Amino acid sequence: NQTFGAEFIFLGLFQYGQMNTILFVAITVIFSVALMGNIILIHLIRLDTLLHTPMYFLFSQLSFIDMMYISTTVPKMATNFLSVSKTITFLGCEIQSFLFLTLGGTEALLLGFLSYDRYIAICHPLHYPVLMSKTICLSMVTCAWASSSINALIHTLYVFQLPFCRSRIVNHFFCEVPSLLPLVCQDTSQYEYTVLFSSLIILLLPFITILASYARVLIVVYQMSSGKGQTKAISTCSSHLMVASLFYGTALSTYTRPHSLHYPGEDKVVAVFYSIVTPLLNPFIYSLRNKEVMGAMSKLWEKADI
Repeated sequence: NQTFGAEFIFLGLFQYGQMNTILFVAITVIFSVALMGNIILIHLIRLDTLLHTPMYFLFSQLSFIDMMYISTTVPKMATNFLSVSKTITFLGCEIQSFLFLTLGGTEALLLGFLSYDRYIAICHPLHYPVLMSKTICLSMVTCAWASSSINALIHTLYVFQLPFCRSRIVNHFFCEVPSLLPLVCQDTSQYEYTVLFSSLIILLLPFITILASYARVLIVVYQMSSGKGQTKAISTCSSHLMVASLFYGTALSTYTRPHSLHYPGEDKVVAVFYSIVTPLLNPFIYSLRNKEVMGAMSKLWEKADI
């Protein structure tokens, strides 16, 4: 009972018509700042040879993902503030869902790999060149992209072959699997177990890995005699934990609950954190709290002045 020509209608983040222009300007500014922050971080890592390390390679991948991640949802969301129809085609919704799941899953896995990188660097520094070689780094990134893409493809193909009811009103600001399930005209409780299983592997497992890695890191750090080493390690790990907690906490609250326990107003606010706030904060947390990145930026400014 649906075709590729059918359309979904978004209710949007807010439903206050008189604020649409203000919201459009605000979200456009946030989008621009997020893009520029991630582009600058990637540029710095590419130019400064001191940042050509496994950790910064993973950071650059994360920034690239964040640029694509926020670009998947925000442009359509911003134009809808000024649009009367607020629609998206069936195919457009399918593509948006696939990209969002792929990029979100890849980010979740990469954050886990970053914690492994810090664990090896601090707890087993002599083995670091072997355990975090270029080949292993590339394998990690390839694994993250491939597994997330396959997971996203399976969920997207399954959800969009389900029978949707006559109402195509999506109480959200983008096409996300949990927000589409209430529109399906059949019982989806069994499928929701599949969503839960995927979430436990792609979200919860990396988050547990991060907590376990940093618990071990903190023990080792406090055994260090060097105050400078303690400060550097704690600074790097704390910035990573800030992003990880925000991202995993909000994403898990959305993807581990059955749709009967979802509340659209709450879901939309929570989605803002893992789809917009995290890509915005990532480059600034990694740069402003990182002396090496700030040093690379200073050198770039000095060259520009010359």
